[in-house]
Amino acid sequence: MGVISPEAQKVIAQINKKLGEGSVVIGEQIRGDLLTRTTTGSTTFDYVLGGGFPSNQWNELIGEPSNGKTAIALKTIAANQAKDPNFVAVWIAAEQWVPEYAEMCGVDASRVIVIETNIMEEAYDAAIAFAESKSVDAIVIDSLPALVPGPESEKAMEEFTVGRGALLTNKFFRKAGAAMKRSMIESERPILGIVINQWRSKIGVMHGDPRTTPGGQGKDYAYFTRSEVKRDEWIEAGSGTNKTRVGQRIKIRVTKNKTAPPQQIAYIDFYFSPHSIYEAGDYDTAKETAALAIVKEIVDRRGGWIYYGDRKWQGQEALVNSIREEVDFKAELDSKILSTPSTFGEAHE
Repeated sequence: MGVISPEAQKVIAQINKKLGEGSVVIGEQIRGDLLTRTTTGSTTFDYVLGGGFPSNQWNELIGEPSNGKTAIALKTIAANQAKDPNFVAVWIAAEQWVPEYAEMCGVDASRVIVIETNIMEEAYDAAIAFAESKSVDAIVIDSLPALVPGPESEKAMEEFTVGRGALLTNKFFRKAGAAMKRSMIESERPILGIVINQWRSKIGVMHGDPRTTPGGQGKDYAYFTRSEVKRDEWIEAGSGTNKTRVGQRIKIRVTKNKTAPPQQIAYIDFYFSPHSIYEAGDYDTAKETAALAIVKEIVDRRGGWIYYGDRKWQGQEALVNSIREEVDFKAELDSKILSTPSTFGEAHE
């Protein structure tokens, strides 16, 4: 064990005997392939996260109403179900579970366990139970502001239960941290945790960011990543009086990231109505791949031409079309994109 002294080895053995084998290990024994990532279904979002959501951790999606938070969570489930026929998710629906919307986003509802409750204690107990069982691959809480502490739901409107939700939420994340833990040296089924949250306004703030999120401040330390989701612009079809909205460009800023540089930005085109070659619920992933390949200089852009190996395209749209048509080509570019390190301050369009 290198410079680890016999005395330290003895302590390691004692702790492992008391707490279970593998509780204490030497850093070099931890297998890097067990520190897994879970794809979001978007190459750009995967990239700015450092390869996807870190598994066995809790991740937060924050934003205003109807800006795309639930869509991103559903698309994450759909992308992983497409990769793994055994991928099972738990969806804690403090708000309404809408089967049609989930189906539109590509989710196989037969592999989703839906828990419809807005009672905070029930939701948190269910999340911990499933995490401890190691029988599912993802847990989504939609959404934290919709959860109500039990005592509050039982009281009349004029009675106050100030701080109860924050106390329960902080306790949940302390307990959930242990439930999400997986062996550092053995292969155990990884799990992804996603919490959907919303902005609220602080009262009387004159300086600094006036926004906050429900659930108290303690929870913010438990998240491995926090991503702000915001509609950037509408995607419209037609012209003049016949112009209709068929989708939206979603801007995602990763404000906290323990495994990659924070404050990076991803843009995703999401369609909620059929348009051109896109069905409702689609991402324009080919556009993402082309933009990142140019930004990371995986393809060579010279003037109006783009080169890659012995191939060339006139303009970015021509490259996008080739990526759409050739699945293997897209997979090759995505692999090279995700293998290049992120740098601070990048914005990907």
